[in-house]
Amino acid sequence: MPTSPLEPALAARLKRDEHGLISAVIQQHDTGEVLMVGWMDDEALHRTLTSGRVTFWSRSRQEYWRKGDTSGHTQHVRAVALDCDGDAVLVKVLQVGAACHTGTRTCFDAGGDLGAVVGHIPGTDA
Repeated sequence: MPTSPLEPALAARLKRDEHGLISAVIQQHDTGEVLMVGWMDDEALHRTLTSGRVTFWSRSRQEYWRKGDTSGHTQHVRAVALDCDGDAVLVKVLQVGAACHTGTRTCFDAGGDLGAVVGHIPGTDA
């Protein structure tokens, strides 16, 4: 593996896929709304941790992209946490404008509800 720009202790905790990537879940910091999911390698995570703006690795274009540089719909970092398995990060942001490339607030608005059966806990109203 090439030298990582991340602190060695953090780099050692990451469990990357076969392409050297981890998933990044992007969440609005104050409402908890899940906005989108992207991909990061060590460099994208480093840029995100040190710049105050979210940077992803584009699997289709094979290049880095900082959210909002072309659209103006920026993501300003408020916190970043690594999950227990080390294969995903949760990036809490202040989202300015739409998060989805389709122009909707979240990528999950554009995809639509799949109509899942709602589960209930026996003996409760939940």
